[in-house]
Amino acid sequence: MLKQIGRSTFVRSAIGAVATAYLRLVRATTRFVVEPADFPTRIAAELPVIAAMWHGQHFMIHFAWPEGANVSALISRHGDGEINAQVLRRLGVRPIRGSGGNPAKMQKRGGATALREMVRALEQGSTMVLTADIPKTSRRAGAGIVTLARMTGRPIYPIAVVSARRIDFDSWDHASLALPFGRGAMVLGDPIRVARDATDADVEAARQAVENGLNAVHERAFALVGTRDPGAGPAP
Repeated sequence: MLKQIGRSTFVRSAIGAVATAYLRLVRATTRFVVEPADFPTRIAAELPVIAAMWHGQHFMIHFAWPEGANVSALISRHGDGEINAQVLRRLGVRPIRGSGGNPAKMQKRGGATALREMVRALEQGSTMVLTADIPKTSRRAGAGIVTLARMTGRPIYPIAVVSARRIDFDSWDHASLALPFGRGAMVLGDPIRVARDATDADVEAARQAVENGLNAVHERAFALVGTRDPGAGPAP
């Protein structure tokens, strides 16, 4: 019975509305430091870009875009993904349903169709936001995001948006839920570019650069708010 209720369009819409209101409360009551301070204008000449994020640290990522920005985001096709899609629409972000990660598994998860939609979105001038890590494998970048960059010629920018006041969950992706009335940080990393004629070795180098870049921006963002990255592994 509860499972059937959870599948209800009305229930999902209601949860999406509440989640959106909560995120807006967090945004309105969080004092963010931005690094570099001019990053929206710094990347303006390169738009649209591909914005890379880690699973678990994605809830506040869309606070980084100016209001009204042309942004799309990849969302999984499972049930919770529909709630995420509801939230994105309310925040002015276009959801694209599918899965990235390992290109060999894209077809099973709707990723092949999603890849075509992401290419089309970038061609139409929409910045594309997606998690770089493979589902259930935290903090290891997959080749999917690099494939998208190679196909479109658009640069990948690692980005982190974090909060000092938050709940950290014991989940595979070390997810964090920000709390209101805290300090936050938005950090943009250096771009990773992938040539259309990239070799397998070039693709692997780009994948590693995405992984390193995301780890670096998260380390810096959590340092700026004076806390430790929950997904960084055990403390030394």
